[in-house]
Amino acid sequence: MTETVTLCNGIWLRLKRRGRWEFAERTNPGGGVMIIAVTPEDNVLFVEQYRPALECMTIEMPAGLVGDDPESSAENAVQAAHRELIEETGYRAGSMDFIMSGPTSAGMSNEILAFVRARDLERVDQGGGDETEDITVHEIPRTDAARWLVEKMADGYSVDPKMFAGMYFLEHDIAMPHGARA
Repeated sequence: MTETVTLCNGIWLRLKRRGRWEFAERTNPGGGVMIIAVTPEDNVLFVEQYRPALECMTIEMPAGLVGDDPESSAENAVQAAHRELIEETGYRAGSMDFIMSGPTSAGMSNEILAFVRARDLERVDQGGGDETEDITVHEIPRTDAARWLVEKMADGYSVDPKMFAGMYFLEHDIAMPHGARA
C-alpha cells in the first residue's frame, strides 16, 4: 500500500497525496446532502448563490453539509436535509425520503453526497441561508425546470449537473429501499 501524506489541513477539507494521486478529503464524517423539493403548487425549489471556489453565481438545489454544526454533529443525511431545507428556502417538509448516496467526484474527493426527496412542503420562514450565506430562492414550475436551468446556463450561471440527476429522480419518483442506504 502506498503511503498517504497530508499536504494541507483546513476546517472543512484536507488535501492529501497517495503516490502520485492528490485528492481532497472532507473532514466532516457525514458528507453532504442535496434536497429535491417541490412546493404544493408543483414548483421545484432551486437556490442561487455566489460560490467563491468558482468565482460566480450558481444554481443548485438546496443542499448542505451533514453534521457541520456542533449542535448537529450526530445528525444523519435526512436530519440534515430537514435543517438545510428550512434554512435555505424557508420550507419545512412533512416527510423526507432517502434516494441514494454516492461520490461527488470520485477522482478528486472522498466526499459522499446523499440525495433526499422532500415531500409535503409548508412555508415556515423566509429562507435565504444562515448569517454566512446570501441565498435567493427560485420556485420554478416543474414542467419548465429543465428549460429554466438551460436558460440560466446561457445567462452565465454555473448550473450544477447534479440538478439534472435531481430532476430525473423527481420525474421517476425513485427512492431506494430502506436497507440500501450507504
